[in-house]
Amino acid sequence: MQVNKVHHVQTITRVAQLLGEDEDWLWDVAAEMDQEGGSIWVYSLGEETVMAFTDFGIETLTDLVQSHKDNPRLLKRWTAPE
Repeated sequence: MQVNKVHHVQTITRVAQLLGEDEDWLWDVAAEMDQEGGSIWVYSLGEETVMAFTDFGIETLTDLVQSHKDNPRLLKRWTAPE
């Protein structure tokens, strides 16, 4: 029997605040992540959903944020015009 060892997650809104990043930009960066990277979807009533992260997911996301800051062209949406 598999035992879930995740006892808490943090929403993308909270993680954006903790990291001091723009939430919309963070959504674009986090879109690259998957379940193995520590991101999950939380479903509420109706069609409301929110992205959330385990502690490992926040570490993974922090690494992705740094990669995108080192190479801003990774996200075309946020690349400044030349």
